Amino acid sequence: MRVSILSCVFLACCIPTFALAQTRDLRVRVDRWLLVQRMVGSVNYDRPSGSRPARVGDRLQAIGEGITTGVNSRADLLLDTGIGVINVLESTRLRLQRLDVARNNGRVTHLNVTRGQVRLKLRRFTSPGTELEIRTPAGLSGVRGTDFGVTVQPDGKTGIATLTGAVVTAARGRQVRVPGGYQNLTIPGERPLPAVPLRNDTTLRTQLIRRIDRGVRKVQIVGRVDPVNIVRINEVPQILDRNGAFRSSGFLVVSFLRVKVEVITPLGKSQTYELALE
Repeated sequence: MRVSILSCVFLACCIPTFALAQTRDLRVRVDRWLLVQRMVGSVNYDRPSGSRPARVGDRLQAIGEGITTGVNSRADLLLDTGIGVINVLESTRLRLQRLDVARNNGRVTHLNVTRGQVRLKLRRFTSPGTELEIRTPAGLSGVRGTDFGVTVQPDGKTGIATLTGAVVTAARGRQVRVPGGYQNLTIPGERPLPAVPLRNDTTLRTQLIRRIDRGVRKVQIVGRVDPVNIVRINEVPQILDRNGAFRSSGFLVVSFLRVKVEVITPLGKSQTYELALE
């Protein structure tokens, strides 16, 4: 499958969408880092040689280093430039792809998020050469200072919700502006869907489908949420379609009287539902 390109650029004024690309071949080597400023729960500090439990004060500096958060866990990463914080939320995998300085003194930070959710709270960049990019299975997000969240679903669908500033998503030759107060969805291999008003909505609509299998009563959960959200059933991430519909991956034995379903928006709002199976 061809990887589409998702590019997000802060619009404080009319900046060309791909102006960041002009600085990419003008690099100098310098010591840079992302600092683990705060953490809750199970957080691992990952290196190509192995992993260990993370500690406050750990620095991500080398390509391939990263953070993996567990269930009900999170880590806050402080950028060495002081431009802001990256919130790495639960069940997320983040890796360093690039961390250096352009010749015009712009700071260049490239990250890879293959699953889960991050939220960025960044001030406007003062140097035209400064860039922060996040790659997901749907493509690439380039940021120039804003407050927005990103969700990455198990099949790579990427939801963006912009709280302040503005973002431009681009994939397969199409660009969609996502200003503050809007959200959109990008599906791998497709053009970005149009931006719609920001909902930040954790509403869950469900239906239980019951059957008898060899004398054992079983139930499948069929539901619908906002398609930019993440859904977990008993901590297992679910795949949503473009309309936010999902089915639990397997039938659940009714001996489990209740099932926990968690809905999380790109901005981090979360609501947990306990569904009675009887």
